[in-house]
Amino acid sequence: MQTPEAAKLSELIHQKVAEFKEVCEDLDEETASRAPSGRWSPKEIVSHLCGPEGVGLMPTFSEFVEKDIPRFDIEAENPFFSENRARMTFAELLEEFEREYGHIAEFVEGLSEEQLNRKANIPLLKETPFGEYPTLGAWTQVIGEHHLGSHIDHMREILESLGVTSGIPRRPVSQESHTISPSGL
Repeated sequence: MQTPEAAKLSELIHQKVAEFKEVCEDLDEETASRAPSGRWSPKEIVSHLCGPEGVGLMPTFSEFVEKDIPRFDIEAENPFFSENRARMTFAELLEEFEREYGHIAEFVEGLSEEQLNRKANIPLLKETPFGEYPTLGAWTQVIGEHHLGSHIDHMREILESLGVTSGIPRRPVSQESHTISPSGL
């Protein structure tokens, strides 16, 4: 049975996806493939958000429910930018991103309180307020608010570095989004 918390977390994912897509709106292929020195290109940011090619992030969500305290060794700062993804257009990568997070939002929306309270071992989160054994609800919060939120800011920074400033929606940046987020996720 769906809970108010599940609906709230699902809406958070939808909201952050819409915000990210708005930042990327009308970005041309040439700009999407460029990167400031030592930084990721917009295509690499989207690839990173999609997770490992052919796998995505969805298995981390379903395994919370299917297994007792699964362990996830997250590859922080990996853009997962394969040759196949390099050949994809920016629009195709955004479609993959939207599909992946659509599946996550749909999955989370149907979770019970008991399922949201299931735990996993995520060593990457050990030194964060979420801890090494977050609940599925907390993991959804990490992915939605902190991970997607930080990469929305990241995309804005990259686009500004590339000289793309018109049309980039502005929002106040919360200090919390930078301090609670596991670094490099």
